[in-house]
Amino acid sequence: MDESGELETVGGPRWWADGVIRGFVLAGITLAGVLAGFTLRAVGHPWLHWAAFGVAFLSGGVPSAIAAWKELTGERKLNVDLLMVVAALGAASVGQAGDGAILLFLFSLSNALQAWAFGRTRNAIRALMKLHPEGATVLDADGRERWVRLGELRPGDTVLVRPGERFPADGRVADGFTSADESALTGESVPVDKSPGDVVFGGTLNGEGVVRARIDRPASESALARLVRLVERAQAAKGPTEEFAARFEGPYTIGVLVSVPIVFFALHLLAGVPSGPAWYRAMTFLVVASPCAVVISTPAAVLAAMAAGARNGTLFKSGAALEALAAARIVAFDKTGTLTEGKMRLVEVAALEGSEDDARALAAGLERHSEHPVARAVVSAWPGDAPRVADVQAVRGHGIRGVVEGETVWAGSRRMAAAQGADVSPEAERRLAAIENAGVTPVVLGRGTRVTAVLGVADTPRAEAAAAVHALRERGLRVVMLTGDREPVARHIAAELGIGEIRAELLPEHKLDAIAGLRREGRVAMVGDGVNDAPALAAADVGVAMGSGSDVSLESADLVLMKSDLSRMAGAVGLARKTAATIRFNLAFAMGVIVIVGTLSLFGRIPLPLGVVAHEGGTIFVVTVGLRLLAHRFESPAKSRRETVVPRGHLLAITESATGD
Repeated sequence: MDESGELETVGGPRWWADGVIRGFVLAGITLAGVLAGFTLRAVGHPWLHWAAFGVAFLSGGVPSAIAAWKELTGERKLNVDLLMVVAALGAASVGQAGDGAILLFLFSLSNALQAWAFGRTRNAIRALMKLHPEGATVLDADGRERWVRLGELRPGDTVLVRPGERFPADGRVADGFTSADESALTGESVPVDKSPGDVVFGGTLNGEGVVRARIDRPASESALARLVRLVERAQAAKGPTEEFAARFEGPYTIGVLVSVPIVFFALHLLAGVPSGPAWYRAMTFLVVASPCAVVISTPAAVLAAMAAGARNGTLFKSGAALEALAAARIVAFDKTGTLTEGKMRLVEVAALEGSEDDARALAAGLERHSEHPVARAVVSAWPGDAPRVADVQAVRGHGIRGVVEGETVWAGSRRMAAAQGADVSPEAERRLAAIENAGVTPVVLGRGTRVTAVLGVADTPRAEAAAAVHALRERGLRVVMLTGDREPVARHIAAELGIGEIRAELLPEHKLDAIAGLRREGRVAMVGDGVNDAPALAAADVGVAMGSGSDVSLESADLVLMKSDLSRMAGAVGLARKTAATIRFNLAFAMGVIVIVGTLSLFGRIPLPLGVVAHEGGTIFVVTVGLRLLAHRFESPAKSRRETVVPRGHLLAITESATGD
C-alpha cells in the first residue's frame, strides 16, 4: 500500500500504484471508448461500436464495481459506486449504452478529480512531515564533528547548523547569530532573527549564519513532531455534518435502489406510461438521485479549510472544531501567557531623588543578586553598567539589601521600607497607591532611611492582543477574560486591551464553572496556554491552545495557534465561518439538483444524457467550491506597539482615567 492508502500492484508500473494517476488513465480510456463507440455507430459498424462501449463500461465500471463489492462485503454498506454501476447497466438495458458509457466516464473523471483535490489538501499538510532532516552534525566535548541520525539525538547535545540546513530538533542557540524561516510551522513568512539564548524549532530552516544550538528535547518530541501527530488525528476525525453525510450515504442508497422499481411500476401501471419509456425514466431518476455531490460536499470543504488553516499557522484538529468555532459567540481568554507575555517587565519608574536612570541602575545592581521574577525584570530593563553592591542579603518576604560606598541600599515591598525605618513621603505614597491600584507589583527603592524611587513591575499584554480583541469584537464575538490573578491586575490588563468583562481570582475548578455558565448563553471558545487551563479547554465548545503552551493544553485543545499569535484567532474564526457557509451552500446545491432534476425526470422532462451531466457536473462543482478555501488568507490586524518601560506617570494617568478622578 502506498502512502496515500492505495493498493500497489505487484510487478506493475509504479505510476499504476498512484490512485490519482490511475484514475485519470482509466477515465481517459473510458472517454476513448465513448468517442469510438459513437463514431463507429455513426458510420454504421454496429458490432464494433458495441465493443467500444464495452471497453468504456469495463474501464469506467469495473473499478467502481470492485469498490462497491468491497464495501458491501467488508462493511455491509451500499455506496454511490454501486448506484452508478446499476444506473449505467440500466441505461444499456433500454438501448442507451452510449449514455451509460458517458455516465461512467463522468463518474470516473469526477472520482479522479476528487482524489486529486483531496491529495492537494492532504499534501499541503503532509509536507510538514518531510521537514525534518535525516540527521545532524553533533559537536563533541573536544570540538570534533560527527554525523548522527535524527533518532540518535539526545537532550543536551550541541549541534552545528550551517546556512540552508534545517534545525534537527527543538533547542536554543548556544553561539552565533542567524535568522530562521519558521513559515512551515507557524505561518510567519518573515524570517525570525536568532541570537544566543533564543529558541529554535526542529524542521525550521536556518538562514545566513552558522550557529551552534543545544538540543532541549528529542526530535520525536519537537513542536513539528507534535504538529504532525495532531494532523494525523485531525485527518481521521469528522465533524457532525461530515458524519451525517457519511451515515446518510448507506440508507439513502438503499432508498434510491428500492425506489427504482416503485417508480417504474407507478409510471407503467398507474400513469399508463409504456414499459420502455417508464423504465427509461426510472433509470434517469436513478442517475439523478444518486447522492455523490451530497456525500462529497462536506469533506471537500473541511480538508481544504484545514490545509488553509495550517498554512496560516492555525491547526484545526478536526472538522468538528471548524464547525464549533463557526458557531461560537463567546471567546474566553486566560490572561497570563495568553493575553499577556507571561514574563514580568519594568513598566514604571518614579524617581524621588536623582534621575530615573540613577534609580534603574541602582535597582539593577541590587536585584542582579536575586533570581526572583520581579528582580529579573528590573535587571533586564537596564542594559548599562550598574553600581557594585557589597554585603548583599535577601530578606525573605521583604526584598533585598546591600551596601554601596558605605551606605545601606535596599529594594522591596512596603514591609521592606518599614523594616528599614524609611519615611514614606506623601509623593512616594501617591506613587505607590497609583501603582497598586493599577494592579502592578510595586518595588520601593531606598538609601538608608530615605525612599528614593518607586518602581512598578507587571506582566504586560502581548503586542498583538489589543488588535486581536478588537478584531474579534468586530466579528460580533463577546470577549471575556478568565484569570486566577488578582482583580486589580485583571482590570488593568482588561482596560488596556478593551475587554469589558472579567472574572478574576479563579481556581481551575472555578474556570470550569465560568465556562459552564457562559455555555448557557452561547457557544464558547476558550483560549489558554497553561496546565491549569486544560480542564477549561476541554469543557468549552472549542478549546484553543497557544503553540508555546504546555503539552497538556495542546492535547486538550481543538485548535492550536502555532505561533502563539493571537491575531490569528480572528482569522481562524473567519475561516471557520467561511467553511460553514461553503458546506451549507454545497449541501443546498446538491440537494436542490436532486429534488429539481429528479422531479423533472419522473415527468420525462430530463433525458438521460442531461441527467448524467447534471449529476456529475454537480459533483465536480461542489468539489471545486470546496477547494476555493485552499486560497483563503488570514487578515492580520495591525499590532499595537508597546514600550518595555512606560514613561513616568503613565500608570497614574491610567488609574485616574479608570476611576474617573
